Parts: sequence; structure tokens; C-alpha cells
Amino acid sequence: MLRAIFIGLSQSQSLRSVSEKSSLGRKLSHRFVAGTELEDVLQATKEVNSAGCSVSMDNLGENVTRIEEAHHTADLYHRLLDEIQARKLDANVSVKLTSLGLDVEEKLARDLTHSLVEHAARINNFVRIDMEGSPYTQRTLDFVHDLHSQDRHRGHVGAVMQAYMRRSERDVEQLLQERIRIRLCKGAYKEPAELAFQKMAEVNENYIRLMKMLLKSGVYHGIATHDEKMIAATMEFAKAEKIPPDAFEFQMLYGIRRDLQRKLVEDGWRMRVYIPFGSEWYPYFMRRLAERPANALFVLKNLLK
Repeated sequence: MLRAIFIGLSQSQSLRSVSEKSSLGRKLSHRFVAGTELEDVLQATKEVNSAGCSVSMDNLGENVTRIEEAHHTADLYHRLLDEIQARKLDANVSVKLTSLGLDVEEKLARDLTHSLVEHAARINNFVRIDMEGSPYTQRTLDFVHDLHSQDRHRGHVGAVMQAYMRRSERDVEQLLQERIRIRLCKGAYKEPAELAFQKMAEVNENYIRLMKMLLKSGVYHGIATHDEKMIAATMEFAKAEKIPPDAFEFQMLYGIRRDLQRKLVEDGWRMRVYIPFGSEWYPYFMRRLAERPANALFVLKNLLK
């Protein structure tokens, strides 16, 4: 029920407009988004690195409608990669294809993404291609497979799999055949029952099934969750299969469960924090609450402090 409510809220343009301009909205964005400027995310990354965590940077914004917007986003990501190298930060980048113009022209998005992965490979970094709603699933995977098939890009581009999608097990199998790195999350878009599991118990069951596939593959993957049951299941499986803690990483969102992030690092597990920045925080924030509605209580407690 809560999940459906948050997904619905993420699609409200009027509430988005009010929220992104309000004082409460700015308070929310300050807590869970690094800021609006490139320097904001770079400083946040330095702080997170000092706590022993790696970072994935994401410029918020998707479904751009103009060529100029797509080029602006691409230029920003190139600057991020240059600054990561110059400042010796432990970080990579995550990008949505619709922010690089996929809705405008596929060739535009393909050229910009190719250039970005080329840049990352040149400096031995990594680009995660984020997954969006089901209309983009196959196109996104086609991009990843094509990019990774080029020798110079191999190991420098990865995908995201959403455990609530019924097709994900098949997609994971195909990605693993090419040894493509995967971030596993639960998923937070509104999808029909024929495409996605609707019950959280089913999503959790599939999440654990996919997690085991990833950990046994011998490829370095990201297990992205704040759900302590999923974390415990992952650690239990890794220990049972004698998979070392440095063979994969946990991933969590900036500003959420910092205590748990620190605890995992202290216990010897690898942790990567996903740090978003930019002014278009509202859809991102609501989808994260939809992905795990229990986070709403955490957010409320922080707002009342």
C-alpha cells in the first residue's frame, strides 16, 4: 500500500514543483542529496571516502527533451570523471540513458554514452548505466551489452538489475555470461503485475535468488539494499560459500542508515554510498521511499530532530 502511494507521489508534477521550491523540500534535499552543484558532490564524496566507503555519483535528472540538455549532462559527467582522477577520490559514476537523450534520439544517447565509457576506461574508472522503467529495460541492456563487448570498455561499464522484475533472472544470466558487473536493487517504478512481482515477499525471494547468482559468479557486483534481512542473508550466504568480503560490495544511499554503513565497514565488508546531486531531487526521493517504505519512518524521525 505505502509502496503504491510513494510511486504515485513520484509522478505528481504539481507536488514535485511545490516540494522542490519549499523550505521543507530544501531540508529534505540537504539531508539526502549532496547539493545542487558539482563541488557539493565532490566534497560529500571526500567525506564519505574518509569514513571508509566508496562512492557512486549520480546527477539527478532524467527524460531530457532537448539535445542541448543531453550534451550538458554528458559534459557534467566528463567533469566528474576528471575531478575524481585529479582529487584521487574513490568513486565512479552512475547515469540514466534518458538524461543523455534517449527520448530525443537513440544515436545521440549512444554516442554520448560511448564517449563517457571511453573516458572512464581511459582513466581506469567505471560507469554504471542505471535502470529505468520497463519501457527502457531492453534498450538499456542492449546499450550495456554493446558497450561491454568492445575490448577497451570491458570491465568499465555495468548494469542495474531490479529484483521485482519477472524477467530479471534471465537478464542476470545473460549479463553474467559476459561477466558484466551488476548492481542489484529491489526496484521502484510502477509496473503491471505481468511484468513485476507485486508482493514484497515475492520481491525479497527473488532478490535473494539473484544475490546468490551474483555472488557465485566470481564477478565484482553491488548488493544495493538497506533491508537488514537482505543484508543478513547476503552475509550468511557469503560465509557459507567461503566468498571473501572483498569479492563484492554492499551499496546504500547517501544519508540513509549511516549507522549501518559504518557497522558494515567496521566488520570488514565493502560499502559504496550512492550520492545524488542536483535540483531535481523529488522523483528520486519518492522512488527511494517506494523501494523500501520503512525508510519513510527514518526520514520522519530525522525531520523532527
